[in-house]
Amino acid sequence: MKSQVLNGAANGSAATAVIEPAAGRFGRQAAPSSESLMAQTARRLKRSYTALFGLGIVVLLIVVAIFADLLAPYDPVVNSMNEMFQAPSSTHWLGTDQFGRDMLSRIIHGSRVSLAVGLSSVLLAIFVGVPLGIIGGFYGGKTDTLIMRTMDLILAFPVFLLAIVIMIMFTPTAGLLGAMKVIMAIGIVRIPIYARLVRGSVLSIKEKEYVEACHALGQHDPKILLRHILPNCMAPIIVTGTLSIATAIIVEASLSFLGLGTQPPTPSWGWDLKANVAWIQQTPWLALGPGFAIFITVLGFNLFGDGLRDALDPRLK
Repeated sequence: MKSQVLNGAANGSAATAVIEPAAGRFGRQAAPSSESLMAQTARRLKRSYTALFGLGIVVLLIVVAIFADLLAPYDPVVNSMNEMFQAPSSTHWLGTDQFGRDMLSRIIHGSRVSLAVGLSSVLLAIFVGVPLGIIGGFYGGKTDTLIMRTMDLILAFPVFLLAIVIMIMFTPTAGLLGAMKVIMAIGIVRIPIYARLVRGSVLSIKEKEYVEACHALGQHDPKILLRHILPNCMAPIIVTGTLSIATAIIVEASLSFLGLGTQPPTPSWGWDLKANVAWIQQTPWLALGPGFAIFITVLGFNLFGDGLRDALDPRLK
């Protein structure tokens, strides 16, 4: 080997032939792999079959809710007293209820109420809770004490009990107004969850070196909060929000089952479950349909939320 190198020193081309491959190998090893957080999350999600299964359920439900008017074979609110309590058949796949309404059509249209309430209530809680948590965690002192004690006061009440009290104050109604009241009730009781979650993240992030550097450079607080602190809090917010949609759907169904949610004739899984549970021994298919719809929806969001949490966890590779 030594003789080959010495001989190559006399010949410039030979020396280059020896040195260049080594440099090429070194260059390939030293090149850092630049992959965005979104690309990493998508790659990890592809390896999780349960997360993909949950995502498929969620996408299917969203498609059903968007195209409910086209997919539903009948009008979900039109009564047909001549077709009461019909068993499942080729005409009515899931039978008819005590008013002769097609249960499949009501379940398809009920997906709109459940998904709209679940998504909107979580967004409401995020838009209110996240700013409160950021402000309390960043500034601390009396501001943090006032915000957190208010959140503790809301958390002192059980979620369902507080939602029931709020709905009684709002007076349940049918249609879009009734759905908006349910969204407000569920969103209010979920605000403390995001406020406390974000506050804990901010307390850790604001001590980082890059935040101190921003202060040293004279950047204003709003810019630091929006450009440096909030983006680093997004991962837990996204995961918690996805899992909270399932909880919000259960709360909405529970309120409707108690008669405090969206009122008839608006299709609602919880209300249909309540209205048909009295005849569950004679006509079990009437209660099984809405119950299964609630089950599969909550399962889809939970599976997808668990997979998303694992994909966004920096400790997992």
